[in-house]
Amino acid sequence: MTMDNVELEQQVRARAAEWMQAPFDEETQAAVRELVEAGGEPLTEAFYTELEFGTGGLRGVMGVGTNRMNAYTVGQASQGLARYLLSQIPAAEAAIAIAHDSRLNSPEFARVAAEVFAAHGIKAYLYDGLRPTPQLSFTVRELGCTAGIVLTASHNPKEYNGYKVYWADGGQIVPPQDAGIIAEVRSVALTEIQRSPGSELIVPIGAELDAAFERYVLGLRLDADLLANGSDLKLVYTPLHGTGAVSVTPALRAAGFRNVAVVPEQAEPDGNFPTVHSPNPEEGAALEAAIALAKSNGAQLVLGTDPDSDRVGIAVRQPDGAFRLLNGNETGALLVDYVLRGLASAGRMPEHPFVAKTIVTSELMAEIARHRGIEVVETLTGFKWIAAAIREREGQSQFVVGGEESYGYMIGDRVRDKDAVASACLIAEVAHACGGDLLGELRRIHQEVGAYKEALVSQTLQGRAGKQAIANRMEGFRSSPPESLAGESVVELRDYRDGVVRDLVSGADRPTGLPASNVIQFVTAEGAIVTARPSGTEPKIKFYFSVRATPEAARADYEGTMQDLEARIEALKAAFV
Repeated sequence: MTMDNVELEQQVRARAAEWMQAPFDEETQAAVRELVEAGGEPLTEAFYTELEFGTGGLRGVMGVGTNRMNAYTVGQASQGLARYLLSQIPAAEAAIAIAHDSRLNSPEFARVAAEVFAAHGIKAYLYDGLRPTPQLSFTVRELGCTAGIVLTASHNPKEYNGYKVYWADGGQIVPPQDAGIIAEVRSVALTEIQRSPGSELIVPIGAELDAAFERYVLGLRLDADLLANGSDLKLVYTPLHGTGAVSVTPALRAAGFRNVAVVPEQAEPDGNFPTVHSPNPEEGAALEAAIALAKSNGAQLVLGTDPDSDRVGIAVRQPDGAFRLLNGNETGALLVDYVLRGLASAGRMPEHPFVAKTIVTSELMAEIARHRGIEVVETLTGFKWIAAAIREREGQSQFVVGGEESYGYMIGDRVRDKDAVASACLIAEVAHACGGDLLGELRRIHQEVGAYKEALVSQTLQGRAGKQAIANRMEGFRSSPPESLAGESVVELRDYRDGVVRDLVSGADRPTGLPASNVIQFVTAEGAIVTARPSGTEPKIKFYFSVRATPEAARADYEGTMQDLEARIEALKAAFV
């Protein structure tokens, strides 16, 4: 064993020893003793570092230890956030909204957070049961809260939980709030957390906010026939054991969809997610049960949402009866196109509208907007940056629709985060309006503004070694960028960490104009874009691939053009990953 390993083990055991005495509860102490007796990597992973409170909050594996999601790390985060709020405004003026999803321990963590805020004199509006993340964003704005939190790990596997922080505008925290909150959280010792169980400052909320949120969702409808007559479109929906059971299902029916079949074995909220390996609608396996039901009952559309209902995946019936999964870029393009056409047709387009997308999202969304003379705003990855763009432009221009490739979309600006509740209803509306032929709609878009094909490859690298391997790969891309990819010359390098876009032909540099982020993009002479980005929420490095063809090519030979794009994607993947 090296000296570094000896020092690490000593540090780990010293931290663990603190957790085997008061103020830690007896159950926690017993669990830590078991870890210490067993030793090895599980003990090290639990205590070798502190669970990092990052720019979006916390996310990690649940369990005892400083590097785990548990009541103590949640309490620490809440006390740090409470201190920050009190540094900004008096306690009597502060209020926070709290929601949680269906994950294991989420109700307990939400209650712990509420008790910490109450102990600091801050009113805590606590939902009486599980609710979707977009409803939390809506609630912060509806109640005029100073901040909000939701206990969720979104689409991560069952072992994870998380703690997402929102500011008064309903968007996730960004500078300068994030740095101030992080500093306060780091200053809180786990042994000094204050809680106030039973405080009158903990105010339960529920049905009244549910009704207000549903009114918002229903107000987004654009199709006159749907509004007047409802829809006989047959669709299958799965909440994947999450909050969609209490939000998406009733919203679809209230929106006028009479034939909604919910996958029975996935209808009940359950943090063990017993029927799926991962409750992530980005993964085709998560929708297998829904597709099987759709094949048997003749449905035209399949919808699935993740546990906190901020992401939605879809599958559509093809002419041969088989179902095809759409990726997030394709679904986003359909939504952007439909909303822009619908607002214009209904005379509801605001005076200065804009569409927003992230840097790893298909340019197709931007092409659709520009084709209609709508401004496009590009942001870093993550809806918090789209929310920040909305806030920066408040009073000058108005966000109408946007999204990101990771199956997150937003319509209008009353919710300031990805919203699978509203998106599911609008996707069903698009299908109703086109008679279920969403692939035909996608073809029309490709032939109108340009054909695009995208792909995503994720590599999971766990633990300390994985974290270092990801860092090494990103550094390698910066120090030795490829000259060509799959026979296509690399002509531009975009380094968002250093804020530089470099023309590799002329050598000229220009700024990205965006905050720093650990993302590298390579652009080829043929217009392909290849992106490398470490995930901010999972132990993964992600590679994004995008290629395009002209609308003229798509009109001349659509099938051939799409096959050519697919071949280019596969060649780029083989060359890069």
